[in-house]
Formats: sequence, C-alpha cells, structure tokens
Amino acid sequence: MTEMSYLDGNMLDGPLRELFAVDLSAATGRCASCGMVGPLAGLRVYAHAPGLVGRCPACTEVMLRLVRAPDRAWLDLRGASYLRVPVPPTTPPSLR
Repeated sequence: MTEMSYLDGNMLDGPLRELFAVDLSAATGRCASCGMVGPLAGLRVYAHAPGLVGRCPACTEVMLRLVRAPDRAWLDLRGASYLRVPVPPTTPPSLR
C-alpha cells in the first residue's frame, strides 16, 4: 500500500472562508435520519437551549446545532448527511 500525500488542514481556511461568506439559509441539507432534502431556512429552529437547534421538519431529528460565545462559535452538522451551498460563479483573476 502506498501512502497518499496530504495537505495540512490549514489549507482549508481560504476555501471555507469563501464558502461561509454566503447566505446559508439558501443552502440545501439532507436529513441523516429520514433523508428529507430541503433548505436550511425550512428547519424548525428552537432557541430555548444554550444556542440554536435546527430540527428536520419531516421527522423532527436534530440536523444542526449552533452555539455562540463572544469570541467563538460551534457548529454541529452531524444530523445532516450533506449541506449543498450555492456559491456565485468564480471570476477569473484577470477579470477582477
């Protein structure tokens, strides 16, 4: 077996910064429990816990948790099997 080369996780900083600079309410997620696909804006959000809890509107399983502190945030998406985020088309550097 040959070892696959990998990059340090720090290289994700730029791509993730670009990704999360978009409106995530337009993102589409798939519930890991029932398979329902829909926009994050369609989740049932409960703010009674320490943070926000987004539940699937079909099966009520937790898809998203977001907890904020003054200097950081925790985002838990383990209840979503994927999150499809619309991003604007990239402009070639020569046209910027």
